[in-house]
Amino acid sequence: MQFELTKEYIDQLRDNIQESKEVEVFEMVRELHPADIAEIYDEISIDEARFIHVLLDNEVAADVLVELEEDDRERFLKVLPSEVIAQFIDKLDSDDAADVIGEFPEEKQEEVLSHIDDVEQAGDIVDLLNYDEDSAGGLMAKELITVNENWNIMTCLKEMRKQAEDIDEVYYVYVVDDNEILKGTLSLKKLLLTATNRKIANIINTDVISVKTDTPSEEVANIMDKYDLVALPVVDALNRLVGRITIDDVVDVIREEAERDYQLVSGITQDVESSDSAWILTRARIPWLFIGLFGGIIAALVMGVYEVDLGINPRMVFFIPLIAAMGGNVGVQSSSIIVQALASNSMGFESLGRKLLKELWVAGMNGIILSTVIFGYNYFFSDSFGLTLTVSCALFSVIIFASMFGTFVPMFLNRMEIDPALATGPFITTVNDIMGLFIYLMIGRVFFTLF
Repeated sequence: MQFELTKEYIDQLRDNIQESKEVEVFEMVRELHPADIAEIYDEISIDEARFIHVLLDNEVAADVLVELEEDDRERFLKVLPSEVIAQFIDKLDSDDAADVIGEFPEEKQEEVLSHIDDVEQAGDIVDLLNYDEDSAGGLMAKELITVNENWNIMTCLKEMRKQAEDIDEVYYVYVVDDNEILKGTLSLKKLLLTATNRKIANIINTDVISVKTDTPSEEVANIMDKYDLVALPVVDALNRLVGRITIDDVVDVIREEAERDYQLVSGITQDVESSDSAWILTRARIPWLFIGLFGGIIAALVMGVYEVDLGINPRMVFFIPLIAAMGGNVGVQSSSIIVQALASNSMGFESLGRKLLKELWVAGMNGIILSTVIFGYNYFFSDSFGLTLTVSCALFSVIIFASMFGTFVPMFLNRMEIDPALATGPFITTVNDIMGLFIYLMIGRVFFTLF
């Protein structure tokens, strides 16, 4: 049953904690999922969360730590001694344990690792800490089931039973040779239907997809999405099997990348949460706001250059918001489509020139339709044919420019190995506002001279 967190529940829980009613508090959280308990921690103080945490089974307590947001987990673990943290870490999979310990300073990491009783688990964590957190090595877990290609079915079954004790989910059985080089995967169906004296090498599936330890996490996510994989083996430079990445880790990568891109699109330069302090939120937002301010100053200077024209034809001012809004909207649309395609590797083999030509065709059709509409409006409701032509032609030109600019910039940034998400949002709208205003006023000066 899905848990719904309410104010009444939090108030009752807090009352029980303040009165040190351990049994009542434990009964309130005993059947909850670790993710639900982590949600509760967000609504109560650190001391109250610690009161609950020490009542939990070590395995559940460890899972709660993984579910916490990174900032919340850091604040929570600060109030716990290293030996207590080590008890929780010992219950986690190696990848989750490495993620938690990796947030500590180096001295704290060594202290926690020294209190872990399972030496093999501690060694696996140390190995994982050496990998870049945004690589396959940083995502992978050491827990997996491996069998040797030279074993027979009976030996294989015995070894699988031993290894499976430390693994929550068995997605694949990986086959290696005597040098731990990945040879393929083993089908559980074939394993059950094959005679016990046959060798594993005779029934393995050699068509296996794997990634290197230094493969970027985004590429890992794209591979698992493309081939519908729930787990992906990780190999080193010699093709030796060193770990596996499961779908839950990839979902986290996709979510974090989506959040980061959304914040960049919105003009936020660092990873922030709504619960962060006002200073942190201000620091994250202010750079792009400065760019918008600077763009506004340039736009004002552009209008100053055409001050005489606006004085002679003041009705041009009425359509400045329309030109600016359309240019910004078209630019964001074009850039967002390109950024999305780049993020999902769905660009295909189209070159920059072909992509620009395609967007030019789309922008041309949109421009013709929209400029025709505004031409018809001004033709019937305006007594100035010069204004009618100016607005229509300027709108068409701005749509063409905004579409080309919105397409070119993210593709160029991607070519320069810069996150293309930077090209969307405030950057595109600011440039398009300036250029749209310039194009509109320049066309107006020409047309009002002719008509």
